[in-house]
Amino acid sequence: MNHLIIYANHSHSSFNYAILNELHSELLKKGADVVIRDLYRMNFQPVLDNEEIKALREGRLPKDVAEEQDFIRWADYIHFVYPIWWTGMPAILKGYIDRVFSYGFAYLSGENGPIGLLKGKNVLVFNTLGQSKDEYEKEMFHALNLTSDEGIFRFCGMEVKGHHYFPSITRVRDKTRIEYIEVVRMAVKNICQPQPDKL
Repeated sequence: MNHLIIYANHSHSSFNYAILNELHSELLKKGADVVIRDLYRMNFQPVLDNEEIKALREGRLPKDVAEEQDFIRWADYIHFVYPIWWTGMPAILKGYIDRVFSYGFAYLSGENGPIGLLKGKNVLVFNTLGQSKDEYEKEMFHALNLTSDEGIFRFCGMEVKGHHYFPSITRVRDKTRIEYIEVVRMAVKNICQPQPDKL
């Protein structure tokens, strides 16, 4: 299985980075092929501007977008690791979605509505939150799931296999952080079948 990890946090000392490392390590243990796209380290350009919109309409794809689309095509599973900022994803990741999940690649308009073109792709999402679980459970979890899981991934035909939230990340004790990491391990265990020993 091919696993693509899209990481969108500026810090390599954050808990998001701990999630990334654990996810990567566990996938490798299961024999998966893994590619990491660290958007900040790549200095990914997130702005979909007028020139690019014109180029897309003319069938001309920017080189960086074409490269990312190749990774999406390659992947069986796509994992998104990012913090929730202002009840949404960081701008660099939103720009990645805007530019890479383009019309004709991720979706089309059909006679009966939108057609998702990324069928067969599976998604797992891992989000850290500054606020507590209680604060988000009132309405925000539903809103976050609606805008990302439904409005982006399922809209494009992808299947969301899991969306994991890690609340109060700046305030929780080490014991809770260990429990959070165990959630990552279990997520990998649930999607990866043991690989037979090679002779």
